[in-house]
Amino acid sequence: VGILQVDGYSGYRPLAAKNTVSLAFCWSHVRRRFYELAAAGPAPIATEALRRIAELYKIEDEIRGRTHKERSTARQESSRPITDNLAPWLREQLGLISQKTKLAEAIRYALSRWDGLTRFIDDGRIEIDSNTVERSIRPIALNRKNALFAGSDAGAEHWATIASLIETAKLNDVEPLGYLADVLTKIVNGHPNSQLEELLPWSYRTDKMLPIEEQTWSMP
Repeated sequence: VGILQVDGYSGYRPLAAKNTVSLAFCWSHVRRRFYELAAAGPAPIATEALRRIAELYKIEDEIRGRTHKERSTARQESSRPITDNLAPWLREQLGLISQKTKLAEAIRYALSRWDGLTRFIDDGRIEIDSNTVERSIRPIALNRKNALFAGSDAGAEHWATIASLIETAKLNDVEPLGYLADVLTKIVNGHPNSQLEELLPWSYRTDKMLPIEEQTWSMP
């Protein structure tokens, strides 16, 4: 089962229901809801929630750059007590306030996603939020009006596939233009279908990239 780090969009739930992926939810989206309440005026419950979430982020700052195992160990020791205390505290506050308020919505948003929000504690590969990915796709989001003119559903799907490959290449320190040119050249030259995994960005070997003068191809 893979891990998919996401925001709180409910459309991701069916993926988890198929038991093909586990969802890791984003603490930044949880924090934002409490921050908006605290910024609007006196909000002691929202402010306290922000303080507790800030403790989690402080731990993440301290362990950034460490190995997955080290991050997991540190989170078990330091982050888990915070989340173990935060959940019952949020439930207690929810019982004291009107259920129609924005604060109640913020608390329910967090509690309804608690398993996914705390998944990062047990797995050092998972980030506390999806900010890294969101920053990488911001140029694509800014370009979404242009994408409306993809021409057809199939054209939009092809555009999304190429965009995903480009951003995934960036995340894996693979230069996108050279990567795409090299992959297309290898496919046209008969790269076997059984070995397509070798051409995916996370397993790509730049030391096996064709020389630039050989990265030419034509369609029949």
